[in-house]
Amino acid sequence: MISASARLLRLVSVLAARPSWTCAELAERTGVTERTVRRDIARLREIGYAVESEPGPWGGYRLRAGSRVPPLILDDEEALAVAVGLREAALSGALGGDQAALSALLKLRQVLPRRIAERLEEMDAAFVHTPRTAEPQITSGMLLELAAACRRAERARLAYRDGKGRSTVRDVDPHRLVHTGRRWYFVARDVDRDEWRTFRADRVERVQPTGQPVELTDPPDPAQLVSRSTANGPYPLTATVRLPLPLEQALRLVPATVGTHRPDGPGATVVEIGGPDPDGLAGYLLGLAVPLRVLDPAAVREALARRTRELLAAQSDD
Repeated sequence: MISASARLLRLVSVLAARPSWTCAELAERTGVTERTVRRDIARLREIGYAVESEPGPWGGYRLRAGSRVPPLILDDEEALAVAVGLREAALSGALGGDQAALSALLKLRQVLPRRIAERLEEMDAAFVHTPRTAEPQITSGMLLELAAACRRAERARLAYRDGKGRSTVRDVDPHRLVHTGRRWYFVARDVDRDEWRTFRADRVERVQPTGQPVELTDPPDPAQLVSRSTANGPYPLTATVRLPLPLEQALRLVPATVGTHRPDGPGATVVEIGGPDPDGLAGYLLGLAVPLRVLDPAAVREALARRTRELLAAQSDD
């Protein structure tokens, strides 16, 4: 005699296999009486499964989408397929930066049977992702470790390789993971420096929990912190420009990963944009194709004026 919970799982699996079943068919497939089937159907409805019934000799039961998510029954192949799909969504950022796929994958991997988890690890080792625009790759395993560090609310020891290839080990208080559409960033408080930092997730070599609980006080907005660090951090020169666009339109023209924005009245936005040199910044600004104004520095303003004159001269008749 199987337990009631196992019987319910079996009944859900059978119901999901085709659009409709008679009570007699369900009783035969699950090895119980029709009375037990009706009682189990009532129990499934109580815990959230939307099981519809049709009266009459040709009627039966069918499973439809409900108003809330009930317990989900997956066999080995289905669980593996869902895990692979979630991993791909997390790595590609296909669902945006809300981390929904990563969070779901973290929950799923915590409850996967060992035999399925091992198959997923084998696939992780075999798959190769072609990075977009030569971006570095990051494994789903490291993403899950970083996500788990954020969820645990405890200090972690981070082995990190910086942009110059130097390896360091530091204690951090994890906060959030942020996806910019190009890369994943790990936002955490550097304990020794007592400041909030952004770490490129693909440069994290190891993250180890310390068991020391932490309570973050007044943490920063992680998306804004990443935006500021990626927009101007790696560049030797920063230009301040005024766009004749409201903030929402300015963000579409110059993404938050490229510039730091602040509104300047209802119809304009001031943006700080990093670049390698005045000429490079002038070329980027010219490509925006809007009547912007360079507020600072003068070298970028002069380079933009020179490029504009050259463009006009090339269009004039000989």
